Amino acid sequence: MAEYIKIYPENPNPKAVQRVVEVLQKGGLVIYPTDTVYGLGCDITNIKALERIAQIKGIKLEKANFSFVCEDLSNLSDYVKQIDTTTFKILKRALPGAYTFILPGSKNLPNPFKKRKTVGIRVPDNSIALALVSTLGNPIVSTSIRDEDDIIEYTSDPELIYEKWSNLVDIVIDGGYGGNEASTIIDLSHDTPEVVREGKGSLEIF
Repeated sequence: MAEYIKIYPENPNPKAVQRVVEVLQKGGLVIYPTDTVYGLGCDITNIKALERIAQIKGIKLEKANFSFVCEDLSNLSDYVKQIDTTTFKILKRALPGAYTFILPGSKNLPNPFKKRKTVGIRVPDNSIALALVSTLGNPIVSTSIRDEDDIIEYTSDPELIYEKWSNLVDIVIDGGYGGNEASTIIDLSHDTPEVVREGKGSLEIF
């Protein structure tokens, strides 16, 4: 059974954050709040944890469209090829925020993603998510928690999420009610930006 940890977004408790990070470092899977929907994540450096998430999602790890959740843009060059000034300005305007940006992947991607030409980058405007990534010291690989209900696509109640996921993950963070609208996905890997999916993030950044 997963641990259920309450963390208040107004002032994330460092001890609670550290507990979650310790589990991530040991290969654990964590469900945590973002500025959109709740996410399922693991340490980007732990291959076994990545494989667990892929297995839960029912997909091959090499083909999984996971997002890299970062603290800021400072370690962008670790995973993304050099980008032009226009692209960087768009990222600076939008982040942190409810966006996933598809960018050209670098040669430094973790082994399972080495053959990928692009990578999804997220810097959520959520203090809990950012505290986790900051304390961990590297990105969290993440995917949204979806609901099987066709009408309610995303579960926003952390207690209901715990009931459903407690046997599949190691920690569920209660950071308050989440949203039910996912991030806006924008592909910046080509010359012309392309909106892949409209979500919570406004398109006024262009």
